[in-house]
Amino acid sequence: MSLLSRLTGLARKAASSTNYRLTPRKVRFDWTNTPLDWLPNHPYASHFINEINMILPAGEFWFCRLYNKALPMVTDEKLRDDVQMFIRQEAMHARAHGSAIQEYLNARGINTERNTRIMEWLFEDLLADNPLGLKTPEFLQKDWLVFRLGIIAAVEHMTCVLGNYALRNKTWDTLNADPVLLDLIRWHGAEEVEHRCVAFDLYNHLGGSYLSRYYLACIATPMVFGLWVDGAAHILRQDPRFADRNPAVWKPWVWLEWHRVSRSGALPSPLWLAWQQLPFFSPWYNPLHEGSTEEALAYLANSPGAEAYRDTALKAA
Repeated sequence: MSLLSRLTGLARKAASSTNYRLTPRKVRFDWTNTPLDWLPNHPYASHFINEINMILPAGEFWFCRLYNKALPMVTDEKLRDDVQMFIRQEAMHARAHGSAIQEYLNARGINTERNTRIMEWLFEDLLADNPLGLKTPEFLQKDWLVFRLGIIAAVEHMTCVLGNYALRNKTWDTLNADPVLLDLIRWHGAEEVEHRCVAFDLYNHLGGSYLSRYYLACIATPMVFGLWVDGAAHILRQDPRFADRNPAVWKPWVWLEWHRVSRSGALPSPLWLAWQQLPFFSPWYNPLHEGSTEEALAYLANSPGAEAYRDTALKAA
């Protein structure tokens, strides 16, 4: 084998940091007995986490659309397979959280339309191929795609951080968290840890630079924080227990209460979460070091939601 062939082979191996094949998993969640206060005696934390169900579906289907658009540009076979498996995992995440909106939140009287409409506008209009209906010039189409892939890479770092938090936060078990919603969060979090390298690898493979990664993280991080708090405030306003506070993203109370509740372990601290974003800004950042694949796979092997789907499939066979 020539030196050129060896170097080419090394380059191809370097395109993917995932040294195993990702596994898409189907899940089934029965929301019949899950209360709105799925963390007993912690209504703020329960509502705050429940907002994730409204943030994720539109965003994750957007991930899938962009990754399908990027697939023809991927020249590395392993990375192409990573991306295809990532798409299948993200599509299942979107469907699972979508079921929680309809069968859990809507069924318990929570108005979700305002929050989901904001997310749909963000991903289907503002971050569309032709943003706000404005035609993207052909010579800028790849740059616009890579720009958005960089946003996904930054967001995926945050979801990996949250995935680690969900897997390792035993306070939720101590608080007698509802097992169905807890499994949804941990199953999703474990898959985020499992595929933590894919978005970063794809961004780099298609020409994303460190400088652009830096400013994209400066956009994505406050955007996620703001959307999360704004959506949670909308749910809190529907709860009579918080009516006198009239929560809103621009009011200090909702942020201070997040910090206060996080001291109990029911939520990640906003300061801790912001601190955990800093590694992404490093020129030496590597998502491979941001989580444990073994820990994620150990949970996924015993996820009740995945087992429930397998049982249902066996009965139907």
